[in-house]
Amino acid sequence: MRLEQQPAYVLHARAYRETSLLLECLTREHGRLGVVARGVRGERSRLRRAQLEPFQPLALDLLLRGELATLTAVETVGTPTRLPGDAGLAGLYLNELVVRLTGRQDPYPRLFDAYARTLARLAAGESLAWSLRRFERDLLEAIGYGLQLLHDAESGEPLEPSACYRYHVEQGAVRCAASTPHALRGSDLLALGQDSMPDAHGLKTLRDLMREVIRFHLGGSELRAWRVLATAVSGRKAPPG
Repeated sequence: MRLEQQPAYVLHARAYRETSLLLECLTREHGRLGVVARGVRGERSRLRRAQLEPFQPLALDLLLRGELATLTAVETVGTPTRLPGDAGLAGLYLNELVVRLTGRQDPYPRLFDAYARTLARLAAGESLAWSLRRFERDLLEAIGYGLQLLHDAESGEPLEPSACYRYHVEQGAVRCAASTPHALRGSDLLALGQDSMPDAHGLKTLRDLMREVIRFHLGGSELRAWRVLATAVSGRKAPPG
């Protein structure tokens, strides 16, 4: 099957045979695809390889056969995205998250749009922590694991901003005492559900919540990016993500 002018981003690349790359790409219409880019590692292919850097909006022409597609043409779309420093680390975290939590050839157009929005936020210098929490929320929603952030899972009543809740991944938020381990303020859950950035304390507890949820959906395993981020921010007062 030939796919033409597919909106896409490169999530990961590794050497493949002598002169090629094996790419993991996020496309809007066909989800995550494994793509073979032949002959792009040679001296004469520097320009084409440079087009296949992460975070750049691309239009790909592909020949899809079985599990892998073959790249036949690539075009950069719009202005290249620059993510320096911590923003670049956050972008790599997005990429690993998509690769680990999605299957190949499962279309998630809402995920693609959320990914593009998040790159734009990171490039614009918006809060890294809040940008990541919003993306994690939107990714989980897009792949069918959306969080229940507005109502008590047991009573069905709206969450109370001043109350505390324990979030159970397979159930939702359940009211608890403030002393309960991993308790969250209702106001912070509501902030995530209503897309309104909480305070610094809320961002930290939401980070811990999202890591717990993501770890659950990874079968208990960790993301490499968590260790990279932890190392990068060692000694800082406020971690970026």
